[in-house]
Amino acid sequence: MAVSFLVQNGLKILERNYRCRLGEMDIIAIDGDTLVFVEVKTRKNFLFGLPEEAVTMAKQAKLIRIANYYIKTRPKSGLDKRIDVVAVYKEDKKQPSVKWIKNAVEGT
Repeated sequence: MAVSFLVQNGLKILERNYRCRLGEMDIIAIDGDTLVFVEVKTRKNFLFGLPEEAVTMAKQAKLIRIANYYIKTRPKSGLDKRIDVVAVYKEDKKQPSVKWIKNAVEGT
């Protein structure tokens, strides 16, 4: 669902579930002249908070390390970089909704 949403909003997907020795990045894409790293979080209810609240400071630090590793091993010259979060709400019997938070994590 997150990939479809991003493609509909003009992003070109480069990688899905990118794995390296530091961890995993859900989606890596191009948005115009920007290399975008995307963390996807999904919730069926709000008992444990909003999906985007699951991107803790520790998780943010990990995402930054993975993004920097990707940049170092696969340079994309001239591109800006950012880390986004896509929050998917999938409550029972309701239409799922998607919230795209651009620049959710700073530090790349």
